[in-house]
Amino acid sequence: MSAIRLLVLGAVRQHGRAHGYQVRNDLEYWGAHEWSNAKPGSIYHALKQMAKQGLLVAHEIAPSTAGGPPRTEYEITEAGTEEYLSLGRQYLTAYDQRPDMLAAALGFMVDLGREEVLSLLEERVRSIEAWRTSVTEYYTPEEGPGQLGHISEIMNFWVHSADTGAEWTRGLVERIRGGAYTFAGEGEPFVGVLADGDENPYATGERHPEDAH
Repeated sequence: MSAIRLLVLGAVRQHGRAHGYQVRNDLEYWGAHEWSNAKPGSIYHALKQMAKQGLLVAHEIAPSTAGGPPRTEYEITEAGTEEYLSLGRQYLTAYDQRPDMLAAALGFMVDLGREEVLSLLEERVRSIEAWRTSVTEYYTPEEGPGQLGHISEIMNFWVHSADTGAEWTRGLVERIRGGAYTFAGEGEPFVGVLADGDENPYATGERHPEDAH
């Protein structure tokens, strides 16, 4: 599993209809190429694959008057929306997956209701706490690293990461409970995509054969 499906579905959904290069441009604008596997090849592959799976619809667009090949624009389907929301809920809750999954879910959490997001994040904290309890039955953090030689540094790292993750999640819960951000049903959402013609200051400039399609 990786974050690419959620990222691509979310980017297409925010535009309504988008061609592959728009999706790539948005994900680079968010810095997703730095913290996930959202590289050009992965993005274009995900678009085509999810169109085959019925999560996206591919629309062939006539070439512009300036010439060049026709583009394909993608639109999310009802099944794609269900998948998008399901992945977002899963990645907000699961504490034991790759960090890019949580990062992707945070980028789209406002498409859910405030109370649901609070509930999912609180479930995340409970899962972290339950894992920590099970681990500390045989590893005592208070005794510090070195209990099992240098190997215990592995468990020391995971316990420390869990504690930090739980603390951060509790802070996010408090911010959201205090009224931060605009969630589904609360008004105009924050616009996190580039309009056509807007320059992307974070674009990599790396060329890919699929950019023109």
